[in-house]
Amino acid sequence: MLSALERFAPLPLQESWDNAGLQVGLTETEVSGALLCLDVNERIVDEAIMKGCNLIVSHHPLLFRGLKTISDLTDVQRTVMKVIENHLCVISMHTNMDNAKGGVNYRIAEKLGLSDVRFFASKQVDGIEAGSGVTGLLPEPIAADDFVLAVKKAFGVECAMCNELLRRPVRQVAICGGAGDFLLDEALKTGADAFITGEMHYHQYFGYEQKIQICVIGHYQSEQFTTEVFQTIIQEACPGVKALIAETNTNPILYL
Repeated sequence: MLSALERFAPLPLQESWDNAGLQVGLTETEVSGALLCLDVNERIVDEAIMKGCNLIVSHHPLLFRGLKTISDLTDVQRTVMKVIENHLCVISMHTNMDNAKGGVNYRIAEKLGLSDVRFFASKQVDGIEAGSGVTGLLPEPIAADDFVLAVKKAFGVECAMCNELLRRPVRQVAICGGAGDFLLDEALKTGADAFITGEMHYHQYFGYEQKIQICVIGHYQSEQFTTEVFQTIIQEACPGVKALIAETNTNPILYL
């Protein structure tokens, strides 16, 4: 299963600061079931145990920064202990899945019904085409306010953070799931009418009025369908293994 995931999103596609791949566990473990999630915490481990899954596949790495201690002091340390105590494995597919063709950003584009989806600011890694963002076309041009409403509906978000609404129709859309403000200028260069991402710094909103429609929907919300990508990969490669999308919502941000 690990090899199937890494064939789809090879580890060399991850950013230099990332820590994708096997996090905890033995590579030769026979998989009883896989629980698919964005983040790994104690509640996710409990759900995996309850559902008879000895593998957790997450988008965000459980072990992002090195641990010098494994105790009960932090959520990450407690989670690692619980994983080991229950003989589970954890695999994380992070920026390698963001950068892979058919990965996170392609699934966002699919949810919005975009066509002609392709990388922008693309790069070659070990002969593989990759990119941190994609652009695509809406079926037809729509007003900016209708575009924002359509995005909110597609992702089930309570609110979207936007700059001044465009006074022209939106047709070409640029996408970078998660924290994507580093691609805003590259998105503008593609001629995109709108840019969707999960989170963006306050000062990034300035200076783009009537240039591009910014639509920020939340980090968790933008990447929530990554588990569907995992599920498709696993079901095709290992049809006899159950691959369950986690019911536990790990988003730490509340909208009140």
